[in-house]
Amino acid sequence: MARTELGDFLRARRQALRPADVGLAPGGRRRTPGLRREEVALLANLSVDYYERLEQSRSANPSEALLGSLARALRLSVDERDYLYRLAGYPPPTSGTAGGYVDPAMMFLLDALTTVPAHVIDDQSTILAQNALSRALLGTWTGNEGRNANVAWRWFTDPDSRALNVPDEHEAIGRGYVADLRAAAARRGRDPVFEQLVADLGTASAEFARYWAEMQVAPLQTTRKVLVHPRAGRLDVQCDFVLSTTTGQRLVIFRPQPGSTTADSFDFLRVLGEQSFDDRR
Repeated sequence: MARTELGDFLRARRQALRPADVGLAPGGRRRTPGLRREEVALLANLSVDYYERLEQSRSANPSEALLGSLARALRLSVDERDYLYRLAGYPPPTSGTAGGYVDPAMMFLLDALTTVPAHVIDDQSTILAQNALSRALLGTWTGNEGRNANVAWRWFTDPDSRALNVPDEHEAIGRGYVADLRAAAARRGRDPVFEQLVADLGTASAEFARYWAEMQVAPLQTTRKVLVHPRAGRLDVQCDFVLSTTTGQRLVIFRPQPGSTTADSFDFLRVLGEQSFDDRR
């Protein structure tokens, strides 16, 4: 298809969205309907100039990863995402491959969750999107290079990734990640990328290899955890998993345990995050 159609499609989808559709404040009167270009660029984590060139058909073909980010930013459905990839000259992602794309229903829920930490993961446990409280609690995982956004990889190869979790829960958490990956492997079948992740984990971590050999199969379910944050203190949470049957992605919600002070601690974290943002401006 002509390159101009890619720009036309991006422009049409941008103009069809309101700020509230993507979790943004209206920001005063707008001369034209829809999101501003700079808002889409912010959501997709790319420069405004580059996004403008895409819309104006003045840029070389974007990468597949960038297309996934644009599909997430514009809240495209799976069919719209696949159409975007075809316009750019790529085959649509195979089932189970995110490439930066997040199910729009998951993004809607994520945008609506402002009082609890939440993020979206794929079936390989890669974090695809975070809300502000998730970033305040866990740090920023999205946009990391390679496997640095993958929870299981970081858990078994980077000891610092366990710092928030109390030591008594480390074994149960590790076993849970491994059983979840084996369940995902069964659903995916022969997938070279997924198989390489498992092979590399087995090489990098004797702990992972030991758990993998036990052949436990169990998708992650709601579970109680105790976290200890350096600023907010002890957090008693229930980690809930909401599954998208369309994409296999999951929304992970850190729900405060009833009767605990965790909800107040989340309020404190949110204020800290807002102050940090204000200090950077």
